[in-house]
Amino acid sequence: MQSRRPGNIKPFRSGEPLDQSEASRTWECLKEAIRQIHSHNASSLSFEELYRNAYNLVLHKYGEYLYNGVKQTLEEHFETVAIQVINSLDENLLEVLKAQWDDHKTTMVMIRDILMYMDRNFVNQYKKMQVYDMGLVIYREKVVEHQRVKGRLLALMLDAIAKERAGNQIDRTLLKHTVAMLVELGVQGKNVYQESFETQYLEGTLQYYQQEASDFIAGNTCPDYLKKAEKRIKEELTRVEAYLHGSTYEKVHTLMDQCWIQNHYQTLIHMEGSGCSFMFLQDRIEDLARMYTLLSRVKETLKEIQKVMMDCILAAGRDILEDPEKVKDPVAFVLSLLQLKNKYDVFVREAFQESKDFQMAQKQAFEGCVNKDTRTAQYLSLYIDDLFRKGLKGMTEQEVDARLDEVVTIFRFLQDKDVFEAFYKQHLARRLLNGRSLSDEAEKTMISKLKSECGHLYTSKLEGMFQDMKQSEELVKQHKASNTGGSSALDLKVHVLTSGFWPGSGCQPCALPPEVQDACSKFETFYLAKHTGRRISWQPSQGTADLKAQMGKSRHELNVSTYQMCILVLFNNKQLMSYAEIFQNTQIPHEDLKRHLMSLYVNPKCKILVKESAGGDKEKEKKDPVDSDVFQVNPSFECKLFRMKIPLVALKATSEEAVQRGPEGVPAAVEEDRKHLVEAVIVRIMKSRKTLDHNSLIMEVTRHLASRFNPTPLLIKQRIEKLIEREYLERCQDDRKKYNYLA
Repeated sequence: MQSRRPGNIKPFRSGEPLDQSEASRTWECLKEAIRQIHSHNASSLSFEELYRNAYNLVLHKYGEYLYNGVKQTLEEHFETVAIQVINSLDENLLEVLKAQWDDHKTTMVMIRDILMYMDRNFVNQYKKMQVYDMGLVIYREKVVEHQRVKGRLLALMLDAIAKERAGNQIDRTLLKHTVAMLVELGVQGKNVYQESFETQYLEGTLQYYQQEASDFIAGNTCPDYLKKAEKRIKEELTRVEAYLHGSTYEKVHTLMDQCWIQNHYQTLIHMEGSGCSFMFLQDRIEDLARMYTLLSRVKETLKEIQKVMMDCILAAGRDILEDPEKVKDPVAFVLSLLQLKNKYDVFVREAFQESKDFQMAQKQAFEGCVNKDTRTAQYLSLYIDDLFRKGLKGMTEQEVDARLDEVVTIFRFLQDKDVFEAFYKQHLARRLLNGRSLSDEAEKTMISKLKSECGHLYTSKLEGMFQDMKQSEELVKQHKASNTGGSSALDLKVHVLTSGFWPGSGCQPCALPPEVQDACSKFETFYLAKHTGRRISWQPSQGTADLKAQMGKSRHELNVSTYQMCILVLFNNKQLMSYAEIFQNTQIPHEDLKRHLMSLYVNPKCKILVKESAGGDKEKEKKDPVDSDVFQVNPSFECKLFRMKIPLVALKATSEEAVQRGPEGVPAAVEEDRKHLVEAVIVRIMKSRKTLDHNSLIMEVTRHLASRFNPTPLLIKQRIEKLIEREYLERCQDDRKKYNYLA
């Protein structure tokens, strides 16, 4: 039988040459075996003998003859296969190709095994294609790239994908098999998958989704478009993962990002009535999260969202600053800022996945809000003042800490931290001196948080104020226990304050009542005996007094300022007193006297005194007192309360919190302190560097002072000039832009 012929060839014996006729007979046996393999009759063959025959041909220099014979045999076979594929119907083409391809791979493995020795020796020596690769190339050229197959195959694959995009079911397994075939046929430097399918697929996909995205965005809202884009991108990438090659994934990823995101992100973000600004205003966290997730695929697009977020924050901050109701109420003003901060914290955390870039954009925007003018620093201090006087009442320790952390959040955004310090020092002083703080522990916690932010120098004076209060308590106890306290019924409580720690300048002394003056003198004697080299300057404008008063038939206890006490005590000796007489007896400065005197007769609930103007004009009662006005204790005063606090009227010229401000809105005292600070830093830097150029010195000074305020280059330049005048610095002779330190 024909199939048994290989078994009839005698094994080669060493030393016996192989002639051409014997080589031809050996090849014919191998050729017949290859045909039998293609005919699926391989089970009848002896692969060991076939291998030996191929070995003999190669060993006796018939490798070229064998190689060309195999190539020709495969070409003849695949020409037959090509006819079968060409004649198949379009609906069956992919299935026919799958069957032929599976058969080809199986048969080529058998043929390769027979010709293994030729692959290892002849093919390697003469740089030929391996037998298996040769089979792939011939199959590719004769079958897949046949002019009547190639175009049909591409059309069928693209059509199947188009049907699936339209929502129809397709045979994904068959398509995956076809793609795998194209990939494996890419040998000898040729990418069949890319040339025969991928390039056309990507072009069609780009065109399809560009049109779909443009049509959809024209008639839908931003959230609807985002949902559509999310769905379509996911579908196409899932399609690639399911049956296309892995190398296509990134290309499709980029293509879909271009079609759905890059081409339309500006329109989406700024879409009126549904874009990014609308989402921020309406708290659309889910929509913003979807937008962030999608636009994160094209990183540069996120900068536009950050810009819109910053614009929204700045606009909201501007509304707060320009709202007349909030400007009148510091607590409402700061609460609005905190609500705005908390709102955008949620966006950054839940929508933008705590992105560092969005955190930085949020920080920059809030810094822009709170630093538009110095009111924020003042109002933040007033807000804290309100918290410590009444806002923290009933809160747990954890709640207090959380509330103070919120305050520090706003404080962190302040550039003019020295302005805040000036106001905070005033308000803290008032709370400590008047005993109005709800919790000393909370006060110290706040100072500790400020120290963590700005360093110990920033809070050293605030801590000194607490130290003064503690030492004052000890002094008062010692004074009462000493003989110098005497047996006076007057109970004197004194706060001895270090002038460098506490705000405010010295005030003009007033004439205290004799009993009070005597008690003050005794305390001063006691204090100076304990501390040599010190002096005491009394501040009656900062004090308070409790008076027992008999007005008509009613008795009351009045809590008044020291100035009010000085005024009221005069009426113990005289029933009627003119403004001029009151001034002469008290020596209280006119502005303070008018204010404290008016507080005693203007308020209907606390009408302790009655004013009689010349001519009896009632309209003048609420106006500032003049020398001719006469006062007396109100004989018809009535009040259900036994203990009363007499509030001071607000100043007419400036509010209670007003201070002199410089051209930049910075309090004049702070402006003056800044000059000294800048000079001190310049001297400190130059002392260590000895010589420095102008620009470097400006940068160093700015860096050193950033924790307190941002000095302008003009301010630094002015202070340099002053230091040159005072011979702390000099300009270099050879370079006028450099400075030398003068010891």
